[in-house]
Amino acid sequence: QLQLEESGGGLVQAGGSLRLSCAASGRPSSIFDMGWFRQVPGMERALVARITWNSGRTYYVDSVKGRFTISRDSAKNTLYLQMSSLEPEDTATYYCASRAVGRTSFEFWGQGTQVTVSS
Repeated sequence: QLQLEESGGGLVQAGGSLRLSCAASGRPSSIFDMGWFRQVPGMERALVARITWNSGRTYYVDSVKGRFTISRDSAKNTLYLQMSSLEPEDTATYYCASRAVGRTSFEFWGQGTQVTVSS
């Protein structure tokens, strides 16, 4: 079992920045990769970025490339998402999730943190 807890959401004006954090506890040694997802009401949860835990290899969806940076601190078992040049379209509930070695789906999820970008 792995527990994930996000923090760092809030209200920000367009063009501003926020940093989300996701603290992992339980069995972080089982993590293969972690991701940030976001969801708006009426829409499916969608991947924003992911990072391979050991290598640090990253992936971003096109809409956030150049604006968001995913990173991790292995010593602190913490995942981050630095968000810059925020747009109203980035308004969503953001979730972190983890996937273990050999798994095809992300298994463990945080409770979500709200990000609201005002125009």
